[in-house]
Amino acid sequence: MDLRLAGKRALITGGSKGIGRASAEALAEEGCEVTLVARGQAALDEAAAAIRARRQVRVEVIAADLSRQDEVERVAAAGVPDILVNNAGAIPPGNLLAVDDATWRRAWDLKVFGFVSLCRALYPAMAARRSGVIVNVIGAAGEKFDPGYVAGSTGNAALMAFTRALGRAAQADGLRVVGINPGPVATERMEMLLRARAKATLGDDGRWRELTQSMPFARPAAPEEIGAAVAFLASPRSAYTNATILTIDGGG
Repeated sequence: MDLRLAGKRALITGGSKGIGRASAEALAEEGCEVTLVARGQAALDEAAAAIRARRQVRVEVIAADLSRQDEVERVAAAGVPDILVNNAGAIPPGNLLAVDDATWRRAWDLKVFGFVSLCRALYPAMAARRSGVIVNVIGAAGEKFDPGYVAGSTGNAALMAFTRALGRAAQADGLRVVGINPGPVATERMEMLLRARAKATLGDDGRWRELTQSMPFARPAAPEEIGAAVAFLASPRSAYTNATILTIDGGG
């Protein structure tokens, strides 16, 4: 299916690996020019080179820490995209007493306020042009309220509300705002978390793959499955989808 995205410009945060990189690859496959944003220059360069090798599209990178307002403004100054994919940020696990204030604030500065700040920086120009799509990749913990992931569940729920509220206003400006809530996804972060759980519960972090057997279809999602959804929701094929959240968790 042609998603009618050729020639569009997409900005993807957290774009050097995992869901962000898969989203960039899916958008590049459709002919989008892509700009990848992440903190690590080396990982950005590797991802960009891989995409360029497979797709005849323009790929740019910006190394930036989106927990800082000056860095958000620097990224926004690089140009106004047709598609903004907010994906950066990983909030650590822990219950109320395990996550201290400094950790909680640092994690929210990147994921929660990073999403909000970049939207605030780019929205006026997108609205002035009266076209554009914002896709917020959030997380299914925002629906399931896990007490062992309290900072993440709370932050994701806030971003769900932000997505829906902004989307309700955006349609009057010719824009769309949508969200995706992935469940478990086969990324480096998921492996790290499962290794820690396997060590705690099974006594051996090398047995982490056993913990995927209880997931729907006995596996996590592939990053490419989430990236494909990002591309579809950003496309004119999904032009009437707005102010809503798509959950991709295998039905778990």
